[in-house]
Amino acid sequence: MLGFFKTWRRKRVLRNERLDQSLWQRVTGSLPFLRGLTAAEEQRLKECAALFLDEKEMHGARGFVLTDAVRLSIAVQACLPILNLGLDAYQGWVGIVIYPGEFKVRREETDASGVVHEYDDELSGEAWPGGPVILSWQDVKLGAAGYNVVIHEFAHKLHMSGGDMDEFPLPHADMDRERWLAVWDSAYDDFCDNVDRGMNTVIDPYASEQPAEFFAVLTEAFFTAPRTVRSLYPELYGQLALFYRQDPAARVQA
Repeated sequence: MLGFFKTWRRKRVLRNERLDQSLWQRVTGSLPFLRGLTAAEEQRLKECAALFLDEKEMHGARGFVLTDAVRLSIAVQACLPILNLGLDAYQGWVGIVIYPGEFKVRREETDASGVVHEYDDELSGEAWPGGPVILSWQDVKLGAAGYNVVIHEFAHKLHMSGGDMDEFPLPHADMDRERWLAVWDSAYDDFCDNVDRGMNTVIDPYASEQPAEFFAVLTEAFFTAPRTVRSLYPELYGQLALFYRQDPAARVQA
């Protein structure tokens, strides 16, 4: 019954909600990694963004004013990874908080002697299990090939719904789980070894922090610098293409 109501409600939203076409073109035109989408893909992205804006709640923090362009930009970038997965991939939470710039989070860390240290960590984005996604608009605007804080944090959300955050996320049921994990383990070990040796990894060295960060960083690179990922880690690119059911490198070439 709940599934029927959700489907009915979403159809009603899509019938009644009309995104401003000039705003859509202005926002999507500022995101170069969307170039190459087919007309059908762009239409699905537009519908997903409309539903996202209807079902998720965005709040400005520290005086940040949420314009229609800001809201649509975040919705579009958040919906790109789930273009062929569906909005239910983001179920179980509703909030998105946007700061004008980096924000501080209070951390606690226990050292080897058992002493607890508290410190402020400045972040550009964070995703909370069962809670909101928090973003710095300044960093959202800094998006470039290989770097996208929105896609990064929403990749964490997908991870949270499908696996232990200390490990790599689980693949879809129709994927080869053993192959998926083996490819991720191999790529991660190679990447961490390159970082430890001080090599220029092209991919952000922050990805070596833990498997969850490697997954999120490789996801943002997969969508914003796909040919780089395919060149460096072709097998991993293939697994990401299966997971997201998209081939961004083919779009770039087209």
